[in-house]
Amino acid sequence: MMINLSDGQSVEIATIGRDGVVGASAALHERPLLADAIVVVPGSASMVRAEDFREAADRSADFRTLVALYEQALMAQTQQSVACNVSHPVEARLSRWLLRARDLCGSEALPLTQEMLAQMIGVRRNAVSIVAHGFQQAGILRYSRGHIEITDIDGLRKAACECYATVKAHAEQLIGPED
Repeated sequence: MMINLSDGQSVEIATIGRDGVVGASAALHERPLLADAIVVVPGSASMVRAEDFREAADRSADFRTLVALYEQALMAQTQQSVACNVSHPVEARLSRWLLRARDLCGSEALPLTQEMLAQMIGVRRNAVSIVAHGFQQAGILRYSRGHIEITDIDGLRKAACECYATVKAHAEQLIGPED
């Protein structure tokens, strides 16, 4: 999920993948989605008409509860992302984002450009390039144009700030552990 600023800059506010839903709250209340949803990594997804989503929520209290808990987890992630982007160094933010992307993709190989990563964590591309080079020198990752491979997950976790673990813990507390 991205927010676009008037100067043309965009920044990630939440990352949704195989574990989530885009636009659930907007669909339930027939309101527009207030952020842009962009696809960063190729994969498959399912779409449900907003009307069908609302009907499912009307029929099932368990479904409504799960949607509400997911929305809480998404809000916690958004809040943590904002705090992270203003408080933590680029190395920690990039590590957090790569760990989250790994979780959502289920793979150490990520088809991401440095430009996209820079946009996700709200920095210039050269900042990502410098950090990625340092991580490559340390054996934490390998990268080439449009492709990043995490080679040392423990090293990446050590480089990350507490935000990755905090978001993961909130989600597990609210909606349960990832499969």
